[in-house]
Amino acid sequence: MASEIDSCFAESPPIAAEVARGVVRLFCRQDKFAVCEMPLPNGRRADLMAIDGRGGLTIVEIKVARADLVGDCKWLDYLDYCDHFFWAVPPHLAPILEEERYLPDAAGLIVADRYDAAVVRSAAHRPLAPARRKSELLNFARRAARRLSAQIDPTLGEAS
Repeated sequence: MASEIDSCFAESPPIAAEVARGVVRLFCRQDKFAVCEMPLPNGRRADLMAIDGRGGLTIVEIKVARADLVGDCKWLDYLDYCDHFFWAVPPHLAPILEEERYLPDAAGLIVADRYDAAVVRSAAHRPLAPARRKSELLNFARRAARRLSAQIDPTLGEAS
């Protein structure tokens, strides 16, 4: 059976799943646990969304190709749904994310490969409003539970 990371990034270059795996390993050491392809109320999907022990939410946008990174205009739509936002990239893309248009004062930077990841730049803490936090925590919990249920009974599928 393929891992959730592999299935989430099945249509992406293999390096995307490798970067995601490294980030998930890093987060696990930080007591954060992530799900991939997390739908957001605004119609976007976060590559990874993680939750920490205090209910803090982190969104990670994974980019593995220069063209995809430079052409991405949707990432700002994620900022209203998390306390911390990170880019996660292989080492060769990290210098691009120092440009002002990627908001280095707000967006964190993780450099990753399939074995591990490192936070190169911390993300600014932008606390969610209480009502938004409650809504997003419920979304996160229900999505994770639904995915676990589908592992027990694959006929349940996975709704968006």
